Amino acid sequence: MPINIVENLPVRKKLSEEKIFVMDENRAVTQDIRPLNVLILNLMPEKQRTELQLLRLLGNTPLQVNVTFMHMETHDSKNTSKSHLDTFYELFKDVKGKRYDGLIITGAPIEHLKFKEVNYWQELQEVMEWSKEHVTSVLHICWGAQAALYHHYGIDKFELPTKCFGVFQHVVTDSTVKLTRGFNDVFTAPHSRYTSVSSSEVENDSRLTLLSHSEDAGAFIIISKDERHIMITGHLEYDALTLSDEYTRDLQKGIEVSMPVNYFPHNDVSQQPINTWRSHTHLLFSNWLNYYVYQQTPYEW
Repeated sequence: MPINIVENLPVRKKLSEEKIFVMDENRAVTQDIRPLNVLILNLMPEKQRTELQLLRLLGNTPLQVNVTFMHMETHDSKNTSKSHLDTFYELFKDVKGKRYDGLIITGAPIEHLKFKEVNYWQELQEVMEWSKEHVTSVLHICWGAQAALYHHYGIDKFELPTKCFGVFQHVVTDSTVKLTRGFNDVFTAPHSRYTSVSSSEVENDSRLTLLSHSEDAGAFIIISKDERHIMITGHLEYDALTLSDEYTRDLQKGIEVSMPVNYFPHNDVSQQPINTWRSHTHLLFSNWLNYYVYQQTPYEW
């Protein structure tokens, strides 16, 4: 079923080329169903790339989804034009009087900063507090997951000796939980971060359940017992080439970084990486939208 987005959003053409079902507003209003309203707080620097990654996942379920993008008013984006943000994004002050069925809070490459050093931390805290009463389910990704664990549950991140960078194997601790329903017992997922969270702290918190972890990358999928918050510490939404582009960017900046592990075939950077996590990415987003958003949200918001 389709996603309903602004007609002239630049990534719309790419979505159509990929055969993602995109619907315009005129057609959407003729359908006698109540679409889901999903808000995406996009904290990533390359916002259009993240838009494409998330929209192709939201557009691959049987549910009609209206998508609204939001950015932080207290942060000036260096990689996305002001005109793009002004045209296609809302501010928190524009949406805080509304209710949403789902909210996605993305990652951000700022894990070297303490949370309180982030210039939009106070605004993000306001959003996370607001979501308790105005959003049915929140999906937090990478740094967004770490921010949620710290804000809602007091679990802080810690620095890793080296960057967690590559594609790692993960195990599912309970395949009967709706979020991981259909997952293989072992699956892969990409990570790109300098910090992590303690698996033992998560497991010892009675409000949380650790659904998946990796021997190399640590805690991965975490869900709150009330099923309102889902934290994904990696980047299942990444394309096959995203880690490659990050690696090249860091090298060009003179950053000392190792090649992403388990990623380039035969560790040869000249060879095209293979996406081995795509099916589980689609499954996770489908399960989230179905079981935690659609099945739980009131018809009359």
